[in-house]
Amino acid sequence: MKNVTITLDEEVARWARIRAAEGDTSLSRLVGELLREKMLEESDYQTSMKNYLAQSPRVLKKKGHTYPEREVLHDRQGLR
Repeated sequence: MKNVTITLDEEVARWARIRAAEGDTSLSRLVGELLREKMLEESDYQTSMKNYLAQSPRVLKKKGHTYPEREVLHDRQGLR
């Protein structure tokens, strides 16, 4: 484990101390767990995005198929 020093404003420090006490843990452990969760979230997101972008493009519209015009889709008789 690596020791670090951080600076928090009073409101954040108060919230963190209360949260740590509620979880029966130290402030240091709480901050470490929060940072680890954030790191894992970002790692999961990066992995998911990489997998998504590695996929081959898909055809969304079949040949000969046309989409409705914008005016038809947004025609709201009740608003006229």
